[in-house]
Amino acid sequence: MSSTGGAEIQISEIKLFGKWSYDLVEVRDPSLKRYLCLKPVYLPHTSGRHEHKKFGKAVVPVVERLINKLMRPGRNAGKKHLAYNIVKKAFDIIYLRTGENPLQVLVRAIENSAPREDTTRIMYGGIAYHVSVDVSPLRRIDVALRHITEGARLRAFNSLIPIEEALADEIILAASGDAKSYAIQRKDEIERIALSSR
Repeated sequence: MSSTGGAEIQISEIKLFGKWSYDLVEVRDPSLKRYLCLKPVYLPHTSGRHEHKKFGKAVVPVVERLINKLMRPGRNAGKKHLAYNIVKKAFDIIYLRTGENPLQVLVRAIENSAPREDTTRIMYGGIAYHVSVDVSPLRRIDVALRHITEGARLRAFNSLIPIEEALADEIILAASGDAKSYAIQRKDEIERIALSSR
């Protein structure tokens, strides 16, 4: 418990967006445990405090990292409040469809869509070889979040489906390991290419 001006606030009382509890959200994948930050926060906005620290991303709340990935392409760059509202609405949709804590669904989605193996280029005397390598936990989370947001963006682009709904669908499909999920398809493709270049 921490005291703030006489009022006692328990960690369990802190809820994301004032709705979703961090209690009982479990990370099954042992390699991702240290890097999936589920520290309770009201508002996932750290203002880039981690930017110049090595492995600083590991202490950024995972929901904020999802919000930051949504801001990626040119038109949406810097519009954090827009991305924040998209994620907030997507979480409501996830709860309505699954009846589960959206934080837990997001964690499952990241675990299922994070590639374990990738390829890198190695030069030997002017000839480039593709060699299979293990992926670090921090990069696994980065790639999983990138593919989840990319899949949502592609689904919502030039269609009647709003981005909130597309993001919720992508997270739900990835959490259940469904092959229709863009993130799962990309993960399988990356691992298949890595397997062939072992």
